[in-house]
Amino acid sequence: MEPDKKKQPDNIQKTFKRIFIYILIFVGLIGLTFFLVFKDQDLGEALDVYSNAKFGFVTLGLALMLGYFAIEAWNIYSILKSFGEKITFWQAYKFTLIGFFFCSVTPGASGGQPLEIYYMTKEKISGAHATLALLIQLCGVQISVLMLGIIGLLVSLSIMESSIIWLTIIGLIINGVALAALLIGVFSKKITKKFVDFFLYVFAFFKRDKVEEKRKSINASLEQYSNSAKYIKTHQKEFWLCIGRTFLQMVVYFFIPFCVYKALGLSGTSFLQLFFLQAVLFMATSGLPLPGAIGASEAAFLSLYGLAFGEDMLGGAVLLNRSISFYWFVIVTMVVVFVNIVRLRKIKEARKDAENELKKDTQ
Repeated sequence: MEPDKKKQPDNIQKTFKRIFIYILIFVGLIGLTFFLVFKDQDLGEALDVYSNAKFGFVTLGLALMLGYFAIEAWNIYSILKSFGEKITFWQAYKFTLIGFFFCSVTPGASGGQPLEIYYMTKEKISGAHATLALLIQLCGVQISVLMLGIIGLLVSLSIMESSIIWLTIIGLIINGVALAALLIGVFSKKITKKFVDFFLYVFAFFKRDKVEEKRKSINASLEQYSNSAKYIKTHQKEFWLCIGRTFLQMVVYFFIPFCVYKALGLSGTSFLQLFFLQAVLFMATSGLPLPGAIGASEAAFLSLYGLAFGEDMLGGAVLLNRSISFYWFVIVTMVVVFVNIVRLRKIKEARKDAENELKKDTQ
């Protein structure tokens, strides 16, 4: 038993070390962002605008973010409950916060879903069911972002710079391809098999010895997509409720710039214009391989919202908007992740102690 005790802290230390590296990269990118984005802005004036924001509207923005997480948690909770999983809403909320943290600190949000699934399985939830819940959630996000982003692009085209227009079109293509691939993977085995065969044919030119290994990995993923199709066919009501709730989730998120606008005491720009500009911003930056779209989101905000906030308020507006919708919650969710890791470690130690005591009693 002694080797296990030594191995466990090592695993915990490795986890903390990995997260610490993510945080260092994240902080470095924020520092670079502040340097590049605010080199043409008066940072002192921006901080002054930031600190004088109206508390009520800032609180409303934070409440909207909590609601944003709550809707995603409800989707995860309802899907997992439909499988008979023993999960509470607050567990689902915790998993959502963990997913947000790892999406925020890993390139292209690549760590979010895998690590969310990992922590679900640690709490006795089926990995297959967890994967399915997050696939359906992702499908809802892609549909919502495309719908609202396209409307936003059409509505806001006249006030957008050409660079942002092209970035938005690229984002539209990336999100469209991702959604198409997701739907094909779920609903069409024949087309998916052709894509897989073509991919493996190309892959063989570079790593012939690992083709079979890659085939097994892809087939395992396709099995999850196949399970998604079966679930959708037998739980159509729950699926469409999930898509509808995800649409509401994105609406809630796109509401935040309006809270920032009012927090700074401004008027004259309509809610819908602010809302659809955020839809454009999200679609333009969501496909970029940057942790939390750091730098790109701030730069896009400065470009898109310049007319609405004015030159004097713009620096403070971008700081406040990203603080409410991103920076502050990265800190909050980081604490949730660390507390959860320590909690799981204590549970594991308690189980080992109980097993040891049981062995002593039986000897």
